[in-house]
Amino acid sequence: MSTLILAESGSTKTDWRIIRNRKVVHAARTSGINPYLQPTAEIRRLLRKEFPEDCGLTKKRSVVFYGAGVGSPEKKADLAEVLQNFFDTSAVEVATDMFGAARALCGHQKGVVCILGTGSNSCYYDGEQIVDQHASLGYIAGDEGSGNYLGKKVLQYYAYKTFDEELTAAFETLWGNDLSGILKSLYADPFPNRYLAGFTTLLIEYREHFMVENILEDAFTAFFTRHLFKYRQTWKGPVHFAGSVAWQFRDVLAEICHNHEIELGTVVQAPMDDLVRYHLARA
Repeated sequence: MSTLILAESGSTKTDWRIIRNRKVVHAARTSGINPYLQPTAEIRRLLRKEFPEDCGLTKKRSVVFYGAGVGSPEKKADLAEVLQNFFDTSAVEVATDMFGAARALCGHQKGVVCILGTGSNSCYYDGEQIVDQHASLGYIAGDEGSGNYLGKKVLQYYAYKTFDEELTAAFETLWGNDLSGILKSLYADPFPNRYLAGFTTLLIEYREHFMVENILEDAFTAFFTRHLFKYRQTWKGPVHFAGSVAWQFRDVLAEICHNHEIELGTVVQAPMDDLVRYHLARA
């Protein structure tokens, strides 16, 4: 009896499903796994600490892992080795989170697929493979429209005294008024992208404020302009979105798509359920 261990990971969290006899027998969540940001020793420690011991694994097992930070062959090989050793199997497939989102949202259909979570990314998928992908510069130089990008704007608006009294007070209620302490925490944090993404809480709680709406519109317009508009297929079929930010602000995405005559496809918070269906169909 064989077991499929399916994982979908971003920089913040990893969703796991254990599948046997065409059924999910166990679901779990651990911290995010990103070999671009984490050394292999840290990933090993994370798995030993957080992955559930009693989750119904059989001796015959395989692993399919979709994640951030595995775009290069070296990082993909590093993570594959960690997973092979941890799960005691040579049957390990490691692919990008972008490929996972494409399989989940498109199946075997063509479409443009976007991730808007802690980070952001996009691609054109032909039903089998990613055939076009615009450059993603990561959390320092890119990530337009992501939680990291939005959180950076919130922090800037507060620090540069752009917020009005209401939003300034809201920020200080959530995080205090010690800007130097906030910056110290930011630059000491091993995952600054996660730290910055935490500031999106203010945007969620104050959606009706005009400054919040401006931040959201500007951030998503930057993502559309710098990424989506570069794919000629954007106007030829549905554009799908996955990620916590896409889900939380899906109304803004819908409005921008409408304004630019783009067909909005599926928007999901996490692609795991659709990935499970994809892999069950393959079995």
